[in-house]
Amino acid sequence: MTKRKHGGGTSGSGSTPATVELERAGVPFRTYEYEHSDDHMDDGYGVEAAMKLGFDEHQVFKTLMADVGDERVVGVVPVSGHMDLKALAHAVGTKKARMADPKVAMRESGYVVGGISPLGQRTRHRTVLDASAMAYGEILVSGGKRGFSVGVAPADLVAVLGAQVADIGTW
Repeated sequence: MTKRKHGGGTSGSGSTPATVELERAGVPFRTYEYEHSDDHMDDGYGVEAAMKLGFDEHQVFKTLMADVGDERVVGVVPVSGHMDLKALAHAVGTKKARMADPKVAMRESGYVVGGISPLGQRTRHRTVLDASAMAYGEILVSGGKRGFSVGVAPADLVAVLGAQVADIGTW
């Protein structure tokens, strides 16, 4: 595991659209890198990150995209559970939500599945962060590629993304 702390400036080899967005906003963050392996794909990318980086699965968050009527919304939930689509729809004021097609999520985010970050997406989407994140001083989200995460204060993530906070995760 490699761990670096950033408070501005360039992040060198770990530079992605996600880290660029954090740097431009002047938000302190840490980068965490690990060697991604397809051996963990039964558990999922986020669970692999938590395990390899030594973090609790409730503190590592995955980024999911859902269709809610005429728009797509990003939900950010702990890797230890799932996104409650009904709760997400309620949070954004729609009746239904369904998971977006992975190809659409990759095209609109600019990232590959397993490396989709809520930060630095090609197309800006409304974002909802699961309320459980607020219990931590730092949460990890994808940094924009497999094997690369960023640690950021949940309140800073909310501020940078203009996100709302709601109970959208299930365990």
